[in-house]
Amino acid sequence: MRKVLKVLVDSRMIILSVMGVSLYLAISQYHISLWYILAAGVITGVIFGKVFCRWVCPMGLMMEMMMNLSPGGKVKQMYMYHKVGCPIAWISGFLNKFSLFSIKINEDTCKNCGICDKKCYIVAMEPVKYSLYKPALKKPGDSYTCSKCLQCVAACPNGSLTYKV
Repeated sequence: MRKVLKVLVDSRMIILSVMGVSLYLAISQYHISLWYILAAGVITGVIFGKVFCRWVCPMGLMMEMMMNLSPGGKVKQMYMYHKVGCPIAWISGFLNKFSLFSIKINEDTCKNCGICDKKCYIVAMEPVKYSLYKPALKKPGDSYTCSKCLQCVAACPNGSLTYKV
């Protein structure tokens, strides 16, 4: 299961490209109502958390492509705050704390290496507030802004982080 997750995370931009373009075509060519898209975002939010933005959304694809063209902390912050205007991001971000799937840490096997925190863009933006492995700080996976890119889970060298029910 861990290898499958690593392959998915490594292929996330390809998956986002296929899903984003497909969704754009469904909306523009087949006149799929945005209410259906909103409903799909809510359903995925209830089950998986805020995955829509990083795995399906055409606007998320455009923002990531822009972010990749000019890497830097300010661009990443613009990317995160730009999504504040999206109703799917609002709803699924709110549902991060309540979704069926979440990022969990096994504290018994965690070696406190910090690799997960180095991969997490939320920790990079607010390192004094969030950490995946430091018990005194908030867990970024429960935050509104976590869009479940799952790079933290894939990067954990000993499998202490999981994404499950």
